[in-house]
Amino acid sequence: MLDKSLIDSIKSISDSISFDEESQIFNIEKVDEWLEISTKVKELGFDYLMCITSIDLEDGNLSLAYNLNSTGSQASLEFNLIFSADAEVPSVESLWKTADWHEREAYDMMGIKFSGHPDMKRILLPHDWEGHPLKKDYEVADYYHGMYVPKDKTSWE
Repeated sequence: MLDKSLIDSIKSISDSISFDEESQIFNIEKVDEWLEISTKVKELGFDYLMCITSIDLEDGNLSLAYNLNSTGSQASLEFNLIFSADAEVPSVESLWKTADWHEREAYDMMGIKFSGHPDMKRILLPHDWEGHPLKKDYEVADYYHGMYVPKDKTSWE
């Protein structure tokens, strides 16, 4: 359980922040405020970005979950952002260098664009790959550079 004073400190950063007591997750309503919010959260001692998880909500919206840790206090936080699939999320790479690869992976696999990222390009797939394979509406192409792409992989087991 997070300390009430920490919860109140974070909620006071912006009207866009709400906190779910049951899940212990902070929800951000206005994605365009994320860089400003995360800057202030880092100033509170959350100096380690552990992970960014991207989620396809299938209703035209995507979600990002940011897991942060304070190496000083050992406290951990999770922030959840829900946004339209065509929106851009402010990059936090300038605050936490680990965001470089996490944001590029979210772009590569889910098509999430991060404004202000210094090198927003694919990190796992070839630069000419079409689509984003972890989106639920992704359809695997029959061929890639003339090579057949098998869709049934049960024989690989």
